[in-house]
Amino acid sequence: MPSIRIPAPRTLRGARIGAMLSILTLSLAATPAPASAQAGASSTAHADSVAARVTAVADEYVREYKATFPENAIFSGFGDVRPDRLSDNSLAALAAWQRKEDAWAEELGRIDARALWGRPEWVTYGFVREAIDASRQMRVCRNELWGINHMSGWQNTMSDMASQQEVGSPEARSRALRRWGDLPRYVDTEIANLREGVRLGYTAPRRLVELLIPQIDGYVEVPPDSSPLAAVLKNDGTPEFRAAFLALVRDSINPALRRYRDFLANEYMAKAREAFGVSANPNGRACWEASFRQYTSLTRTPEETSRLGEATVARYEREALEEGRRVFGAEGLASLRRRLDEDPRNHFTSREELVQFTRENIRHAREVMPRYFNHLPRADVVVEPIPAFMEATASSNYQPAPQDGSRPAVFAIKLYGFERQQRGTAEVTAFHETYPGHHLQFGAAQGIGELHRVSQLAGNGAYIEGWGRYAETLAEEMELYSPAGRIARRMWPGHGSVLDPGIHLFGWTREQAEAYVGSAGRPGAQARAQVDRVIALPAQLTSYDTGSLEIFALRERAQRELGPRFDLKAFHDAVLANGAVTLPMLREQVERWIDARKAGR
Repeated sequence: MPSIRIPAPRTLRGARIGAMLSILTLSLAATPAPASAQAGASSTAHADSVAARVTAVADEYVREYKATFPENAIFSGFGDVRPDRLSDNSLAALAAWQRKEDAWAEELGRIDARALWGRPEWVTYGFVREAIDASRQMRVCRNELWGINHMSGWQNTMSDMASQQEVGSPEARSRALRRWGDLPRYVDTEIANLREGVRLGYTAPRRLVELLIPQIDGYVEVPPDSSPLAAVLKNDGTPEFRAAFLALVRDSINPALRRYRDFLANEYMAKAREAFGVSANPNGRACWEASFRQYTSLTRTPEETSRLGEATVARYEREALEEGRRVFGAEGLASLRRRLDEDPRNHFTSREELVQFTRENIRHAREVMPRYFNHLPRADVVVEPIPAFMEATASSNYQPAPQDGSRPAVFAIKLYGFERQQRGTAEVTAFHETYPGHHLQFGAAQGIGELHRVSQLAGNGAYIEGWGRYAETLAEEMELYSPAGRIARRMWPGHGSVLDPGIHLFGWTREQAEAYVGSAGRPGAQARAQVDRVIALPAQLTSYDTGSLEIFALRERAQRELGPRFDLKAFHDAVLANGAVTLPMLREQVERWIDARKAGR
């Protein structure tokens, strides 16, 4: 499935969430009343003290994160990031950040979060603790030493950030020139880090180097005014600024990018690893397990993950075949896939047709949302094509709107190979990324007044992508799919949880992996792109199924225990109440919601 470019749109009202937090608190019936008013006051004072300590850590974490990683903060929806600098990507700067993480972890380890249930700080604690713990566990991967990624690498980030650069005044133009004047330093540091990785035995797969080089060519093989970075000039055509910025691109930035490109082609390529799986690097299995923990907030072996994926695949294949027989008279999965792939009516004749098809699906979904949700995002979502310089290698992705509402959310759609894309799959993607998927979920999180801003930096991937996968199923309840779409939504779930550990830990060959993806109705170029994505992002693809299975299980439990008192809108409120929490936090908050509904509260 497509991805999120960091990981926010908006809508639950602060007052509503305040009420929801009250719903989710322990009831007096569940919590014995204090023996005396004095004991109650003492308990409240203790909780206030714990809450203040948690907030202090979270405040400091957000402040330091924005200063240390301004690019990530921008894409997390922060509008108050310094517009005149890039992050320090040196190994020394990373070590300094890790020392801060260690100090925060020590402080959080001394806090008993049980005193916070029912208060916003319970959520704050969960977010900041998860962000720090997951990051510390990920150190085993040493990702900074083999940071080559065609999906979400720095070259993608810089392009997007250029389009959001603050300009329009003399001061803003000066800050923009300072920021982008620092890019050559950033690029040269990336080269130094990769060289250190080679020395220590950490390298990226050669395949990722092959995919990255054309993206860098997209910067340097065009005139400066056609560079992806020229998006800085979109909102400020002042002649002096335009001339200064284009000279900076021509005389400083492009030479640095050429150094990087030549380093990749002439030095690094020969030293990059042939093996696709992260297990080829030192501590590879531990790295995959840490990555799985980071994306899902759970600890689970890759063997168990694969088994769960296989069971999910088998269930959905049965359902797809039943639907295929009913609608098309298909006799087997192979014939069903072939029919969908060969039918010209299931494909697009132009880029424009794909864009309009997607926009119409989003419009239709938006119209029926009030029947399933109490609150909708205030921000709009627009459909835009992925930039030409990376459309052949990047995937469709969702870019949340900033908290200040200064621009809409963006569904960046892949138009490359439009003639091979299927209409049914395009439907699934649109609903996953916008309504009722990511745009709804991020919009809900942005509207939660009590959420600490750390939640924008620490959203859990399994919650986010699990909601997207849940939304694919919900879209069928909303009667949004064509027959091809109903089949398409069943063709892929579960496969990622088998494919990912297969590639990274179980020794799957490229041919084996592509054949497996092809068996899910994504042959040829789609299979190649999906395998490349898994290679670039170990364990990420497991987050979809891991999160969705949890949400489905919680909904089934709520329906079973509440019976006629089950309300789907209220269930969605409960799931969305606190943003992209960890899966253990999600289970706790929904279980408490169920208990409250059963008690008539």
